[in-house]
Amino acid sequence: MRELIRSNDPVFLSWIVAMLAGEGIDAIVLDGHTSVLEGSIGAIPRRVMVVTEDFARSRRLLEDAGELQPERG
Repeated sequence: MRELIRSNDPVFLSWIVAMLAGEGIDAIVLDGHTSVLEGSIGAIPRRVMVVTEDFARSRRLLEDAGELQPERG
């Protein structure tokens, strides 16, 4: 698995997971429980993870949606 993005915004995270699911990509959000335990002060952002095979496509979808800057390479 690879980390796609980090955020403390639960609405944004939900949108990403739903958008990827609509494209047939499974994504999971990690660190949600840790974030709650630390009092939701934003010190520990949640991570959206996808399988390695879906990473490039997922990243392109977020870039096309204006949520990520294109990678320079």
